[in-house]
Amino acid sequence: MITTNASLKPSNHPLSHYIHQLESGHTLLPNSEHHIKEVVGILHSYGIVLDAYSKNLISIAENAFLEPFPIFKYFNKEITFKKMMKYAWHDRINFEYAEYCMKAMLWHGSTPFDAYLDSPELAALAEQAIVAKFRYNPVFQAFHRLFPAFFPEQVRQLCYYSALGQFWRIMSDMFINLSAHYDRGEIQSIRNVVDHICQGLVDAAATPITYAVKIRNQSYDIIPLSAGITFLMDVAVPYVEAVFLKGTPFFGTVSYNAQAHQISPNPAEFAYGALYADPLMTGAAGIPPTLLMQDMRHFLPDYLHEIYQRSPRGEDDLRVLICQTFQKSMFCVTNAAIQGLAPHALTTTDPVEQQAVRTYLEGWMTRLLPSRLSTL
Repeated sequence: MITTNASLKPSNHPLSHYIHQLESGHTLLPNSEHHIKEVVGILHSYGIVLDAYSKNLISIAENAFLEPFPIFKYFNKEITFKKMMKYAWHDRINFEYAEYCMKAMLWHGSTPFDAYLDSPELAALAEQAIVAKFRYNPVFQAFHRLFPAFFPEQVRQLCYYSALGQFWRIMSDMFINLSAHYDRGEIQSIRNVVDHICQGLVDAAATPITYAVKIRNQSYDIIPLSAGITFLMDVAVPYVEAVFLKGTPFFGTVSYNAQAHQISPNPAEFAYGALYADPLMTGAAGIPPTLLMQDMRHFLPDYLHEIYQRSPRGEDDLRVLICQTFQKSMFCVTNAAIQGLAPHALTTTDPVEQQAVRTYLEGWMTRLLPSRLSTL
């Protein structure tokens, strides 16, 4: 077992146990055969769902560009009677959840990404695309002259559609590959899971995020390669902030009184993300966690489904069980992010580096204090 340098005093943080675990080379989620099956199994299902989410967000960004009434935006340009009937009976993937995550990112923002989206360069490129889109539409031309900020803001939002779709494309492949490695016996611990995700994030860190739309057979750059937008710092890290940590209050489950300061006026203090959410499956329309759990239940591998069937209530609370497992997997992803973004190796034996790592980990644990880490 790896141990920390004796010169570094034990942490007094309320979550010091997890700090010492990470410093010793262990993981936030305890290692066990049960946890390995849960995490790999749910990430397999999540990877399939993310594949669908990714394709739809990218399709909306590219094929529903500034469409005034994109009523078929969830159809990915495959509009058939059979598909419409499936949608009518709700036999489909809940793409609303993908949009919820996109809007959470848009609202909370990404400092490096937003710097480009607020730049004169993006404004000029967006204007070219807007003019081309409405070249033969005098009504929208007049609207654009009257409200010059409206369509550029829609383009800004579509950039988030595309960026999140590209981010999920990489994460989907990463999770599906994890499952394949597990099936071959190459993933045998939670440490292996975390290392696989961390290496995947590192390998994809510099992957460029670009976005262009085709209007009347001509391509218009919105996020060109020269903008320098990349996977890790521009999209992945802001995604963890917006979706894992901050999130947004879920409408319909709890009645919040903003006047009584039950919701902080400072979005930086929000703690409504996936790592904090109670596994409350109301089944009500529009509750984001329920939509995701409903999607993942269709793609559970047999070994994970069997675990759920052996639970005291069988499949009666399947979505609750999926939510709990999903949170465990997201703490593994968070563990990988903590590991990958650390100023030094978490297990360093250099005293100066150890102190820097300790400060870094205590900052993370302060944010995770009200999360469901200890409960899980």
